[in-house]
Amino acid sequence: MAITLEQVNTAPRDQALQLLDGLYEHSPWVAEKALDARPFRSLAHLKHAMARVLREAGREAQVQLIQAHPELAGKAMVSKTLTAESNNEQGKAGLTDCTPEEFAALQKLNADYNAKFGFPFILAVRGPRGTGLTRQQIIETFARRLENHHDFELQENLRNIHRVVELRLNDKFAATPALGNDVWDWHEAMSRYSDPGYLEKGQLTVTYLTDAHRACAAYISGTMRDCGFDEVNIDAVGNVVGIYRAGPHPNPPPAGEGVKTLLTGSHYDTVRNGGKYDGRLGIFAPMACVRELHRQGKRLPFNIEVVGFAEEEGQRYKATFLGSGALIGDFKPEWLDQKDADGITMREAMLNAGLKPEDIGKIKRRAEDYLGFVEVHIEQGPVLNELDLPLGIVTSINGNVRYLCEITGMASHAGTTPMNRRRDAAAAAAELLLYVERRAAQDGDSVGTVGMLQVPSGSINVVPGRCLFSLDLRAPVDAQRDALVADVLAELNTICERRGVHYTTELTERAAAAPSAPAWQQRWERAVDSLGVPLHAMPSGAGHDAMKLHKVMPQAMLFVRGQNSGISHNPLESSTSDDIELAIQAFTHLLTHLAP
Repeated sequence: MAITLEQVNTAPRDQALQLLDGLYEHSPWVAEKALDARPFRSLAHLKHAMARVLREAGREAQVQLIQAHPELAGKAMVSKTLTAESNNEQGKAGLTDCTPEEFAALQKLNADYNAKFGFPFILAVRGPRGTGLTRQQIIETFARRLENHHDFELQENLRNIHRVVELRLNDKFAATPALGNDVWDWHEAMSRYSDPGYLEKGQLTVTYLTDAHRACAAYISGTMRDCGFDEVNIDAVGNVVGIYRAGPHPNPPPAGEGVKTLLTGSHYDTVRNGGKYDGRLGIFAPMACVRELHRQGKRLPFNIEVVGFAEEEGQRYKATFLGSGALIGDFKPEWLDQKDADGITMREAMLNAGLKPEDIGKIKRRAEDYLGFVEVHIEQGPVLNELDLPLGIVTSINGNVRYLCEITGMASHAGTTPMNRRRDAAAAAAELLLYVERRAAQDGDSVGTVGMLQVPSGSINVVPGRCLFSLDLRAPVDAQRDALVADVLAELNTICERRGVHYTTELTERAAAAPSAPAWQQRWERAVDSLGVPLHAMPSGAGHDAMKLHKVMPQAMLFVRGQNSGISHNPLESSTSDDIELAIQAFTHLLTHLAP
């Protein structure tokens, strides 16, 4: 029979520990120590308490716990000496039915992994949905992680242990993340659509107004209708717009003032060979909330407008944020003449998709009609993953400045030019790169990147005479960003003067920071706290549609933990249905507590 949180909270310590038996392989001390945190406010609180115990246990105890785990498809499985829990998990993943080739591959990987790291490879084989990874996915993950650094891999094993324990706790409590499972499945279903040249390789690429992009819009539209939205349409720029109308207002607004609307959503286009969750999670999570309201026959005293923004990534055309930009009147007519790699103008692409470019100006929203804008987004970084936290509250979206730079020195013979006589353009750029790294780190939450570095016509035996490079400088506050930029450019000047080389810089982008509106950030904080999950406030280093809406209305964002060290813009981008469930619950709390 399923156990309850009340039982765990109120039972004598030895009985409570018995209720939690079988979570950690031959290591009941973790659950025992976690009981010090009673009473648990939620199952999520219990899960985090256990993760925290292991986090604070020290390296020796962590290694011992890892070593207590069996190998995948190893000797313990063959001899049938696995714990009941491990036997069930390895069996569900099909590891008891390996082909001889698969079994041999796993044995080789086990041997190589143990030789390198000194502990067994651990993977939550039930996967992010809880239904199990395929044997091929397991083998591919095994081979990939064999290349990791020792310290990183130790932590990755611990994170997988946390996931194993999370699923075992779900079993004990008969807890199913039903909404998270549905939203996870929606992501999988829509990932079937991908642009030609990528679809055949099993890669996800959806760029603006391609056939795959239009198929995604149709999928979102159909799912919105199934969820019970009152109005669903595709607007002049390709945004998918769903509206769930307000019910009777307990305190009707004054005459002349209409019912307000809460705006939410994110983008459904992707980078090339990207992930399934970037942007799309911010569309599907609120859709699940609306579906539950519709199923329960509930209406709120405000409209809920969910927008699947058609374009944010700038992959097909140079212009970016086309979808959210159009909603605030920031769509430049000259963009319609931009051409893609095949020479197709944006205007032609729109007409081919059945859109009316002449109507783009009509979709601009009146800010006074809206309560504000909120966005759910996968973190796209490692912070929550490393802290063992499912959710994070965004304090600000970083402002950024980008430059394309060139340093010109003197190309000369690598063998005959003495070291103190060189005017090496690449060495000057390298010196600046290291300064950018040091200077950004001084602020704690600033970041600086030299993402492109090139020596045109370089040769192995020639001192570089030219070097081209990029600068990407970001910070959560514009003044902090501008101070970083000023210091970096001053250092560039100093380096070049000392080395006797010249430089040029071209400003290619300047975007203002978008701090979260305090009242809305606090709403997210209360929502997360209601789940029993510790609060973690953090800036967003990446740009989001919320940056655009920030220009005309208050905004705030919620981050959801990503797996695989939080990697994004990558096929390994992933999130669990349990974390998605918590995000939906937080969103529901925000909605219901926003109502008077």
